[in-house]
Amino acid sequence: MTINELAQKSVNYRRNILKYIVGANAGHTGGSLSCIDILNVLYNYVLNVSPETAKSPDRDRYIQSKGHTVEALYVVLADKGFFPESDLETLCKYKSHYIGHPTKKVAGVEQNTGSLGHGLPLSVGTAISAKLDEKPFRVFTLLGDGELPEGSNWEAALLAPQYKLDNLCAIVDKNGLQITAPTADVCSTDPLDKKFEAFGWSVRQVDGHDLGAMMEAFDALPFEAGKPSLIIANTVKGKGVSYMENQLKWHHGVPNKEQYEQALAELSD
Repeated sequence: MTINELAQKSVNYRRNILKYIVGANAGHTGGSLSCIDILNVLYNYVLNVSPETAKSPDRDRYIQSKGHTVEALYVVLADKGFFPESDLETLCKYKSHYIGHPTKKVAGVEQNTGSLGHGLPLSVGTAISAKLDEKPFRVFTLLGDGELPEGSNWEAALLAPQYKLDNLCAIVDKNGLQITAPTADVCSTDPLDKKFEAFGWSVRQVDGHDLGAMMEAFDALPFEAGKPSLIIANTVKGKGVSYMENQLKWHHGVPNKEQYEQALAELSD
């Protein structure tokens, strides 16, 4: 898939994120818009997984640690054919499986997540199992910079180099904001690259909205043999919608009719 084709998908994904959040009258808007380009590249360029191979023991695994931005994951999984897109009309509705955090009841979702700090430990365990079973699959996980202070992340970060998990790639959606304030004000984890490097990871930084740069980074995996890889993706919360960008109040929030129409117009442009 070309960069132009990926770019058009990012636009369509953003439109659908807003569509289904508005329909559900609930959702984590800003973070879904900040991470969607990452998911776009993963599912349309990187991951060896599809509805046809979803049960294959050799499929790549993707675990979304920042589970609250599940709207981004749902629209990508629907686009890839894991379930009909019309299912998302039930998002956050009574008895729907399409709830506000990933659940394995939804086709294509590898792990239940949402309690922040769980995705990296789950991914480390999955990567260890691949090594023990001599399986070729890789493990990818998406973290939010706001969840990184959770201690479970750092226990997992210590363990991954110990087991030489070069089949593991963690991506941090580093948009700089969390629910109450900038992440640097709540609990700074900077310099993030130096911390992970000190633990034994190989680290690269990219613009998390530059599709070509992300493709190049994923092509280079593993960055070093015998080491887990970390991609710090510098992003903008609410990316693509001017009045949402870098605004705390859009951590979660539903556009009204006028805001929704403005957002769609901006994305069309």
